[in-house]
Formats: sequence, structure tokens, C-alpha cells
Amino acid sequence: MSRAPFVVDEYVRWSDVDYAGIIFYGSYVRFFEIAETELFRAAGVPYREVFDRFDMWLPRAHLSCDFTYPARLDDRLRVAAYFTRFGNSSIRINFDVWHAAARQLAAAAHEVLVCVNRGTLRPRPLPADLKSLLTGFAFTEAEVRRYLGGSEVKQP
Repeated sequence: MSRAPFVVDEYVRWSDVDYAGIIFYGSYVRFFEIAETELFRAAGVPYREVFDRFDMWLPRAHLSCDFTYPARLDDRLRVAAYFTRFGNSSIRINFDVWHAAARQLAAAAHEVLVCVNRGTLRPRPLPADLKSLLTGFAFTEAEVRRYLGGSEVKQP
């Protein structure tokens, strides 16, 4: 793969774990938010600029996550964020959370963002200029998982 998906490295923090010492499922949303924000920045449009430049919002309409391996305090996680679908007024972002030490997926998620008018909050077409900036980070799950773990990747 000549292009690379966007990846951010993050450690499981004390505030991320539950009483059993395993990452609390809700903590993954923080990882997704960091990766998503930085993905847009890497594409050349920080969120602040997206909303003002295109006069729109991108609220989340859907979030789904599968948890496949327990991460614990101080574990290093690599979070890949990439686009898998551009609809007329929506964008699907996938997140693959790779457990570095275990060399396998800890979680796999996706969100659907809907492009809406800032005044009415009604769906509107995704701006072509924005889509053009983001398509450089469009990949398939298989491409990203090969990138993260090579041929040894253990997938759910």
C-alpha cells in the first residue's frame, strides 16, 4: 500500500480503566474522537475550519463497536481512522484499535456522520471540496488491517 491510513498512538490511562483494570468500553469513544479530529487535521481541514468554511455541522448519527481483546492500564494502542464510504450527505469513518503488545485488534468501530445545515440541522449534500480533501484517507478494512498487523493480524 503506497498510501497509509491515519494512525494515532495512545496509551490506556488510569481514567480509562474499570475496577477490573480493563479499559472501560466508553473510554474507546475518547480514542475515536482523538483519531477523528486528527484525521481531519491531517486531511488539511481542522474541524474548526470545516464547520466555518462549509457552513455545516457533522453530527454523529450512528456509532457501533466490537470489542475483541482486553486492553489494560498503560497498554499502547494504535488507532487507525479511515473513511470507508461517502454518501450524498453522510460519511462513514472506521476505527481499528490495534493492541501493540498483543499484535491484534482490541476493538473495531465505525461512525456515520451526517452533513447538516447549521441553521436548520436538516441533511444537506456533502460539499464536493470537502469530499475531495478526505478521499485520500479512504481505505477498506482489509487494507488497514494489513497495514496495522501485516500478514499475522488476528481479526475478529
